[in-house]
Amino acid sequence: MDNKNIRAAAAMLVLAGLPGFAQAAGAVAHNACTALTALKIPGSTMVISKASAGPTACNVEGVIDARTGRDGKAYGLRFAMALPDNWNGRFLFQGGGGLNGSLNPPLGAQAAGDTSAVARGFAVVSTDSGHQGAGFDGSFLADQEAALNFLYQSVGKVTVVAKQVVAAHYRRQADHSYFVGCSTGGREAMIATQRYPDLFDGVVAGAPAMRTNYSNLATRWITTSLNTAAPKDAQGKSQTRLALSTSDRKLFMDAVLKSCDALDGAKDGMIFNTRACAFDPMTLACPGAKTDSCLSPAQATAIKQGFAGPKSSRGRQVYPGFLYDTGITAEGAGIPGLLVTGFSPEGDNPTGTTMDIDAAAAEAHDGRSMAGDTNAWTNLSGFTAHGGKLIFYHGNSDPWFSALETVRYYEQMARDNGPAAVQDWSRLFLVPGMGHCRGGEAALDQFDMVDAIVNWVEKQQAPAAVVATGTALPGRSRPLCPYPQHPHYTGNGDIEQAANFRCTE
Repeated sequence: MDNKNIRAAAAMLVLAGLPGFAQAAGAVAHNACTALTALKIPGSTMVISKASAGPTACNVEGVIDARTGRDGKAYGLRFAMALPDNWNGRFLFQGGGGLNGSLNPPLGAQAAGDTSAVARGFAVVSTDSGHQGAGFDGSFLADQEAALNFLYQSVGKVTVVAKQVVAAHYRRQADHSYFVGCSTGGREAMIATQRYPDLFDGVVAGAPAMRTNYSNLATRWITTSLNTAAPKDAQGKSQTRLALSTSDRKLFMDAVLKSCDALDGAKDGMIFNTRACAFDPMTLACPGAKTDSCLSPAQATAIKQGFAGPKSSRGRQVYPGFLYDTGITAEGAGIPGLLVTGFSPEGDNPTGTTMDIDAAAAEAHDGRSMAGDTNAWTNLSGFTAHGGKLIFYHGNSDPWFSALETVRYYEQMARDNGPAAVQDWSRLFLVPGMGHCRGGEAALDQFDMVDAIVNWVEKQQAPAAVVATGTALPGRSRPLCPYPQHPHYTGNGDIEQAANFRCTE
């Protein structure tokens, strides 16, 4: 018997001693599911409140560390699990979003292409991260345990329990464990690699919500910059949304595409070669009075200043700038593009024309950012020692967290660990036109990072490219290439097909 089987057998002996396990092991599938309500885990306060057999899966809900806080509110790590009948031996943790607070169905659909993880046979868990609330209600942060659970503890606590539920239900441990999330879920994915290096074999972090305080500062900086070119209302407040008209934004985007679209060999309304795109908004500045064919000098200056990112009084880059990409003028559903202002995920937009970056940066560096952020820790030696693999992806038109912030972290990770070494266990994919986690008027936002991470972990097949499609551009496919590469048209074949592009620097 090899070491893996010895460990599995030992785990089975432990599980066999758990109350409720023996009954589940000898029952038919339906009873095995309902019997999970009797499952107790030594040393854990976990209670399973619901376990019902559906047509294709056992659906479980429970709570860990239920309690009443000093504020009188109910707290506890609520979790939901889908344990499919066609289990493939894999476990997947589904990351959250925003400030969490709600229990989302455990499907594992993020960055999974056409087929969710649970439909493929993964056992999937989701959690509210320890509190209940809607939207961006941050009142739970006043409770220390709830705050720590949200910032990082929930990842470890829920994973340990969920893995034991999986083992109890299927009577063996999962062969491999994965984490996939975007935004807050992307930050949680990074937490998994940084603070819990032994819990997961493969991790996918999409548009990670690193340094939220600073990204909010950067979006306020763009708004403040545009205010310098905006008319004032009767109270003297800048009307930011009028800084650029719809025709001004179209003029700007047409100029960006003229400058950068064909740098990947294909003039197709998409900017893939972002590293070579050096568009300067000042080239659109009117030499005289404002006309329909140019921007006022104030408008061009405002865009250039805002997208360069906030800098301290000494010139230090406080947060990276943002890319000139097709989605920055988007007015559709979701978070509007950065040149369509008037929306802030966490609070009102500024109406002034100046901003004290030094003071704002000092305020951003608070306890929350220090306790639960992921932007600085690059020592993943424990995670990689057992073969852990890490994939990042980020939309270039993300209006909340700059794709360049994820690039900054990835490049720092490469410097700290060695570029060649990092290529052995990590990849970053940038997605032109895509907003925050998904969407975009000219984006290919449907791609399968689940297969990519599974093949890398289990077959040692590093993702040389991931094919992307999207409902916004039916019939079109493109390869997403690992940074710093980009897809370049070969010059032969149908320009709409990914097969006719190759990844190049």
